[in-house]
Amino acid sequence: MNELCFRGRDRYRPSWPHFAALGLGLVVEGALAFSRLGVVGSCSLLGGTALLAGLGIALGLRSWTSVGPAGITICRGLGRGRVHPWREIRWIDVRETKSQYGTVLAARITLADGRRRSLPALQHSTRYPDPDFQVDFQRVLNWWETSTDAAARSRPPERARKQATPQTIGLVLGVLITVIVVLGVR
Repeated sequence: MNELCFRGRDRYRPSWPHFAALGLGLVVEGALAFSRLGVVGSCSLLGGTALLAGLGIALGLRSWTSVGPAGITICRGLGRGRVHPWREIRWIDVRETKSQYGTVLAARITLADGRRRSLPALQHSTRYPDPDFQVDFQRVLNWWETSTDAAARSRPPERARKQATPQTIGLVLGVLITVIVVLGVR
């Protein structure tokens, strides 16, 4: 079997509308910051925001996943990546995440100790559609099935997602504020 490589720079291509939205955000942030922080404060804030945005884009473009005889190597954009040998990988599946921006499908592995790792650049979403996602995922599964014994493969137990949605946070904060106000009045 041929070694597989999925690179972020092949998948995530920032377009002009992305940069226009970032530029508009920086202009609005600069205008609001200038009125409150002055020239030095607003320049520092804008520089920090631009630096963080640039770092995020650079890490996304430098991320990659490699699948080969040694196992699956994951690199998040820094360094040479981490090799997860086939003997440590217990399960490979697709995680589906729905949000207001659409659905994201991400391939992930479950390790022997129960930790789960998403595979960078092996994803499908509304913003970055990948028509070959299912084919590529099947190729990764074929590598895994060929490289491991069937007895070593075990589906992990389902976990309840520990996500705090804005609605949940708002409800909890509303209850806490109400309790504090009611107890503070007495």
